[in-house]
Amino acid sequence: MDSVTQAVLGAGVGVAVMGRRLGPRRAAVAGAVLGTLPDLDVFIPSPGPVESFVGHRGPSHSIVVQALATPLIGEALIRIFRELRDARLLAYLAVYLCLATHALLDAMTVYGTRLFWPILEGPVAMGSVFIIDPLYTLPLLAVFIWALFQGRWTRRFRTALTVCLGLSTAYLGWSVVAQALVAQRAEAMLADAGVRHVRMLVTPTPFNTLFWKVVALDGDRYLNLYLPVFGGGQPSAYAYPSGVRLAACLSGVPAFERLAAFGRGFYRLERMPDGRIVYADLRMGLTPNYSFRFAIARQAEGGAIRPVPPQRLARARRAPGDLDWLLAALQGDVRPRPAEAEAAIALAGPRAAAVAPPPGSACG
Repeated sequence: MDSVTQAVLGAGVGVAVMGRRLGPRRAAVAGAVLGTLPDLDVFIPSPGPVESFVGHRGPSHSIVVQALATPLIGEALIRIFRELRDARLLAYLAVYLCLATHALLDAMTVYGTRLFWPILEGPVAMGSVFIIDPLYTLPLLAVFIWALFQGRWTRRFRTALTVCLGLSTAYLGWSVVAQALVAQRAEAMLADAGVRHVRMLVTPTPFNTLFWKVVALDGDRYLNLYLPVFGGGQPSAYAYPSGVRLAACLSGVPAFERLAAFGRGFYRLERMPDGRIVYADLRMGLTPNYSFRFAIARQAEGGAIRPVPPQRLARARRAPGDLDWLLAALQGDVRPRPAEAEAAIALAGPRAAAVAPPPGSACG
């Protein structure tokens, strides 16, 4: 999640654990700092853009590593606040919960978090909340601001804290339920259309949990579907070549192998007019404005593909018409997405129209 959300979540947890001893103000500030610590891994130098991309949310986000680091950070906290010197276990608990809730919240997004490193290497990614979601953040932000002006612990503040933490936690629970409802609906629609997808990804569109994006892998293409949680009718659906036949040409290219493993198969490979091979992560961003695109190889005139130093490619965050499209969908008016109009298909009849791969999409 974004840094503001992680800070106010840490503040809420810090006040819940240490508020009686330190007072809401100091406990909130301490919790906000602790809740931000795992993201300091962005300042660790990386050899290149691919390593930076796949390396974030690594060991600093592991609840195993956080448990090992808790005594060290806890002792520092005890030295800062004398009220905690006779409450060592309480200080340790506050530290661990602020760190662990940061990692657990990140695991609710689609990016992925190595929660159990080094015991389990792979990332955990629920994908049920967008990286920025005001409805989750606002209750925590409200109680954080209150805490900054609250010098002592009161029953009224305790009630507000309990309500705000409860609302934010319940919202995460709702996101999981909404994701399951959309996944079930998408499965039925794809089956009725005769699409036997290999894998399916369900994740919310920006800033909400009412309107969702479904990515279905179907052979050498992938489908984008946009579905509301509530409401029936046919969703807007779009089909694209995935370029997966190029994957065989990239065997042994380290950047591709790392990206493909991290993306869990949800990627697109595209040969550009200048011969560059570009990898796009389908999980983050909307077509064609993917948040993470990398040039990883180049194909010469003779057809041979060679690795190049990976380069992250800049891209606009949204396409024209996206804001109006999203706002309309949140009000129950699900329209075709203007940026994908040329790739629209109808999920009706015995089988949705197939998209043939572009000529020359294989090696050579």
